[in-house]
Amino acid sequence: MNDHIPVLTKEILDYLNPKSNENFIDATINGGGHTALILKRNKPKGKVLGVEADFELYQKLKLEIMEIRNPKSEIQNRLILANDSFKNLKKIIKEKCPGLEGNISGILFDLGMSSWQLEKSKRGFSFKKNEILDMRFDASQGLRAVDIINQWQEKEIQEVILEYGEERWARKIAKEIIRERKIKPIIETVRLANIIKRCVPANYERGRIHPATRTFQALRITVNQEIESLKEVLPQAIEVLKPKGRIAVISFHSLEDRIVKNFFRERSKENQIKIITKKLISPSFEEIRNNPRARSAKLRVAEKLAY
Repeated sequence: MNDHIPVLTKEILDYLNPKSNENFIDATINGGGHTALILKRNKPKGKVLGVEADFELYQKLKLEIMEIRNPKSEIQNRLILANDSFKNLKKIIKEKCPGLEGNISGILFDLGMSSWQLEKSKRGFSFKKNEILDMRFDASQGLRAVDIINQWQEKEIQEVILEYGEERWARKIAKEIIRERKIKPIIETVRLANIIKRCVPANYERGRIHPATRTFQALRITVNQEIESLKEVLPQAIEVLKPKGRIAVISFHSLEDRIVKNFFRERSKENQIKIITKKLISPSFEEIRNNPRARSAKLRVAEKLAY
């Protein structure tokens, strides 16, 4: 619905297989790309509940839907939007669409960043633009990346970068951050990126990613409590699905993928779900060529068993 390019669209449609009048949840609706494709398949009465934590993205999507309203368009009657964290999934369903409880055929989690958030939100998600280190999806939250960088202890910063960024140079980066902030507070993205760049070898990751990528990822995950939220929502997702309903999760780094993999494995052993994707599903070479941001996307799918 906007210029963000959704990833693994063919695979999502194949695995979720939306049919007429079935209901779905897009727990990370973002620009609405995956949702738009599902809405084409689940006509005439199938609904999609779209959840978006970022208020600006949520408002943007609402306006776009209002603009396409016309007598022939029934999207507004079938798309239900919620501005909330997906960790509150059961509460959202109860408040926004109680009629969908127990009648949901599929749930999608696309855990990637929006192009709009990276390029236009002005919240410091990217080191390619000089912006304030905010990184909040929900601006009502208190903690910002700038607070972590300038107020947390060296050991705490090191632990965040190591755990959530899986950055081998975390100790050196944390030490340098402390040294630099004593000279002058670290407020903007470019200064932090330059500090990090000085801490890693010249051939960092053999040039595959920018030296600041993992640290920025770690800060964003910490600010938005992404790992905790994912752990909270996965059991809820299985609970609200109807039997034979499917959950699809697109992750973009190994930490998220490990959580999903382990959760699926545990629930499979308890005979609650059947793992559909025995191996990770990755984007095709053609998709990566057309959308380089898709290169690290990984998909796992499971199906709820009938009790």
